[in-house]
Amino acid sequence: MTTTDPTNPSRRRFLKQTGTITTGAMLAGIAPPVHPGGSDDIRLALIGCGGRGSGAVGNAVSVPGGTARLWAMADLFEDKLSRSYNALSKRYADRVEVPNDRKFLGFDAYRHAIDCLRPGDIALCTTHAYCRPTHVEYAVKKGVNVFMEKSFAPDPAGLHRMLRIGELAQKSGVKIATGLMCRHSVARQELKKRIDDGQIGDLQLVRAYRMSGGRPMQPRKQKANELAWQIRHAGNFAWVSSGRFIEWLIHQIDECCWLYDGWPVAVHGMGGRVAEGKDCSQNLDIYALEYTFQNGKKAIVDCRFMNHCYNEFATYVQGTKCAAQFSGQTHKGTVRIFDNQFTDKRAMHWAADAEPCSPWQAEWNDFLESLREDRPHNETKRSVHSNFAAIMGRAAVHTGKIVSWNDVFGSKFAFVADVDHMTMDTPAPVTADEQGRYPAPIPGEWVEF
Repeated sequence: MTTTDPTNPSRRRFLKQTGTITTGAMLAGIAPPVHPGGSDDIRLALIGCGGRGSGAVGNAVSVPGGTARLWAMADLFEDKLSRSYNALSKRYADRVEVPNDRKFLGFDAYRHAIDCLRPGDIALCTTHAYCRPTHVEYAVKKGVNVFMEKSFAPDPAGLHRMLRIGELAQKSGVKIATGLMCRHSVARQELKKRIDDGQIGDLQLVRAYRMSGGRPMQPRKQKANELAWQIRHAGNFAWVSSGRFIEWLIHQIDECCWLYDGWPVAVHGMGGRVAEGKDCSQNLDIYALEYTFQNGKKAIVDCRFMNHCYNEFATYVQGTKCAAQFSGQTHKGTVRIFDNQFTDKRAMHWAADAEPCSPWQAEWNDFLESLREDRPHNETKRSVHSNFAAIMGRAAVHTGKIVSWNDVFGSKFAFVADVDHMTMDTPAPVTADEQGRYPAPIPGEWVEF
């Protein structure tokens, strides 16, 4: 199927308009009656109205033959909800039905938005990772299907909770789709089949890169609420979003796990910051990792946020016969097999056909098809395991240790003890020093598992 792709090149760029919410925003919703099983009449609640969430709505309402409608919206911040609503209602006017009494603000807004749905509808849980288990658990217990963005929790404790939620969904028949969309890429699926068939020989090495410019975080403006400010700047704080490394690299790490059909047993790595840098965040500027899998084979994953340097965004595989490219710029389905070990397109032996739609659209096509045909669809376990692999890599760099799967999977570490009852008056989990800098990882001293 050929579809219009509303997310190319990046869902982060979706929102371009601003607006306001009127005074009815906080009125509670009332759940309508249950709709018939298998019906195409699907109502959506958007929980987290940033670019990713708004882009996911665009994908959901663009599924061929579907009649999904945006029914309710929730966010912590009025400006984000308003901007999302204005952009979505302009672009998808016939698919957005969100009056003011189905727009909700605050830490409990997710409850009100989900309460507007019927069992069998879909909650789009697209906030940051710190509250993902809280929101998904509420939806599952209400019998509401879930699309959840990555990452799925910022720490091992949250991921274990998410595994339990996934098991509950499995038992109750609730469907869960996740934001690791590359698994739905038909080009990658074709290359994976060719690799399994031996066309590149025995797979020896996977190399994954995401290297681009950086943008240092500035000190907080003192008038801003500390907790709200950290959540608004989520990618700069490990407790909010998992940090920039996992936010960006979880897709490539998931590709490594997919290619090796398993999970890493150990990882070591190193990282650092730009000399004399002024970044106030908790992120490092460089992450370089070596994963080891059950068969002793390796995956190299490199990430860098530095300006005026060589950039690359791709995943490659090396076999005993030749090399291949598994992924391209901005997760594009740039999929090729080469004649030799050099990944030079002049030596290209085979290339996948252009994909009929983006991976983001493909995951929604598959998800809504599973609802229409009432097929099982629960990506929780596989996706959470990839998230554990990503946390392994982050921990290895931040602690300066070789980190095993058992180290992280056996951990109950949490950055924040209780996010379920967080309010805007809750003290922020981390505080800045006199220069406005937040605690950054120091290998040998840092703890996160």
